[in-house]
Amino acid sequence: MTVSPDLVCRDLVKDFDSFRAVDHVTFEVPQGSFFSILGPSGCGKTTLLRMIAGFQSPSSGDLLIKGRSMLGVPPNKRPVSMVFQHLALFPTMNIGDNVGFGLRQRGVARSEIKARVTQVLERVGLPGFSERRVEQLSGGQKQRVAIARCMVLEPDVLLLDEPLGALDLKLREHMKIELKALQSEFNTTFVYITHDQSEALVMSDKVAVMNHGRFEQIGTPHEIYYDPKTAFVAGFVGDANRFDAKVSAKSGSALSMVTQAGTQIEVEADASDLSVGQGAEIFLRPEAIELAKAQADLTVKTNTSVGVVTSVFFNGANSMVSLKDAKAGMSFNVALPQTGAFADLQPGDEVYTSWHPAKARCYAHDGA
Repeated sequence: MTVSPDLVCRDLVKDFDSFRAVDHVTFEVPQGSFFSILGPSGCGKTTLLRMIAGFQSPSSGDLLIKGRSMLGVPPNKRPVSMVFQHLALFPTMNIGDNVGFGLRQRGVARSEIKARVTQVLERVGLPGFSERRVEQLSGGQKQRVAIARCMVLEPDVLLLDEPLGALDLKLREHMKIELKALQSEFNTTFVYITHDQSEALVMSDKVAVMNHGRFEQIGTPHEIYYDPKTAFVAGFVGDANRFDAKVSAKSGSALSMVTQAGTQIEVEADASDLSVGQGAEIFLRPEAIELAKAQADLTVKTNTSVGVVTSVFFNGANSMVSLKDAKAGMSFNVALPQTGAFADLQPGDEVYTSWHPAKARCYAHDGA
């Protein structure tokens, strides 16, 4: 069954004098889905969100909510609500008054406000909190109040502008799970912007990766991580080893490459835009590299080399091991669990490495 979109943006452009902040962006967000816009600072994601909210007007293009164009519709007349990074709770009001503020502005009867505030606080896991003060709440509780204040208005689309950015790491990890659960509970369309790839990958049904005002790729978290369509996506989402190389031979999707360090490597990739002699960027996830203490123990027999451990970084359940190719001097990182045969690796240790040609991603070098 096809789900109709709650939000449609068509060829949106936003110019500030000679600077183009949003550059011909087109996408749809199905009803009841969690859609994240992921990108570095300055890529245009906040400008895009502000156009959806009505705080800024597009230079060209159109955006529709529930099939209705929002061009010329002021923010207070749009069926959207917005959670800001710093939440903007009113410190002089109790929680009930904070949540009911928008309803009072709409002239809703006091008895209905009380009933709706009570109901929405229960749904966000804060029953009986109406009389509490803002300063009595934890960071996570304040986040839920901010969402309750939006959801009590029953918006078609909830916009979230990096709402977890001000939280400490542990609370941020907890709130990622809570936010996704709340989105499922209300079955409301969430449009979420962030520069944190972990937030986007954990919570989203679809992720749009934005760079220089454009969408580089829209896909599921799995697609974005394992099948990045551009070099920017491959390098921005997740950790990756990056090598510059030239194509030395080509047969269909099979490519023989020579890196700048002189290492011969084999890659299986979409090679439609690559020709022999052309420069390319190769990206390889740290977890895609196999380690063994003897070459005979390697299960993958391609792209084998001997590496010397230069450093080991403890990262909780895993370690990131930095290696240098013993012959060509090419450096790369390998992700390893803390347990197993390599739990005691030390700088100076020598190990054998290999990786399957299909594990890498290869892109024509754009010269950037």
